[in-house]
Amino acid sequence: MAERTDSGTAPADSATAADSAAAADSAAPKTGILRRAWERPGCWTRGRVIAVLALLTALLLAFPGMVPNHPGHLGSLLEAFLPWLGLAVVPLLACALLRRSATALLSLLLPCTAWAYAFGGLFLAAPDAGSRDLVVVQHNVSDVNPDPAGTARALAEAEPDLIALEELVPAALPAYEKVLAPDFRFHEVRGTVGIWSKHPLSDARAVDIKPKGIEEGWSRGLRTVVHTPQGEVAAYVAHLPSVRVGASGFASAWRDESAHLLGRAVAAETVAKVIVLGDLNSTVDDRGLSPLTSQLNVSERGFAFSFPASFPLARIDQILARSATVGRIHTLPATGSDHLPITARVTLA
Repeated sequence: MAERTDSGTAPADSATAADSAAAADSAAPKTGILRRAWERPGCWTRGRVIAVLALLTALLLAFPGMVPNHPGHLGSLLEAFLPWLGLAVVPLLACALLRRSATALLSLLLPCTAWAYAFGGLFLAAPDAGSRDLVVVQHNVSDVNPDPAGTARALAEAEPDLIALEELVPAALPAYEKVLAPDFRFHEVRGTVGIWSKHPLSDARAVDIKPKGIEEGWSRGLRTVVHTPQGEVAAYVAHLPSVRVGASGFASAWRDESAHLLGRAVAAETVAKVIVLGDLNSTVDDRGLSPLTSQLNVSERGFAFSFPASFPLARIDQILARSATVGRIHTLPATGSDHLPITARVTLA
């Protein structure tokens, strides 16, 4: 009897144990399967190509100057859109997950760290506004703007002290003058650029930033002195030549030459405090603008992508200063232009 009992219960116990194990396996979360896949030895040897690409992305983010500018001004092209290079992490992450490569995943920390170091500070809060701040607005209003009066009203609503405009065509100029006159008693226009101010202006003159090869009559530079309560400030308004991306690369020779001429004029400026406002047709990271950025302060807060207005990809409109600090740069609501207006508080030292 005892023998029959032992022999009869053993298979039952085995079946129960097997059923329990099967139930445990079926109840285990799918993450357990993934964990076992990642625990295989190959996860540290796969994905080396992805890791190399991640390292290269980090190097380009940290040292864009390593890319030569000739031929085709490729270095300037990279620098003009440098923040977007961080998006390379997304496909690299997808590839790392598909390859189940721990090495590739860890390597992605390199471009993430490089991007945060280069651009993370732009997200930080700006210092509190002070009584010595000068509020400025910069806007390329477009020579085909269908509503110059509405654009002028929109800019005035920001309550700035200075408004710098580019692509001022003769047909639209009276509309800007009429709308801005009540709040901005002083203004100067040279060629297709102008400045409107709540404070008196003096010593206005055109600044020659015309590159060789451009026909006569091209006038896109202006300099004047603004008499603020904090003292005199030399204000420059400029519109550098446009750039193009084509089969031969990044065509920026005229823009670079114009930036050099403007930089030379700023370097010779005898007024200590200087503000440069304009459509410079590139970002402050672009080495083509180094004749200006090497001697002027740039904003360390805010991306404020301004062009194109329909889907802004870069801030090619700039506010720069000498012996003054440019605060956080913001974009203003869209106008009838293909650029967005930008604004910032400039603290005079």
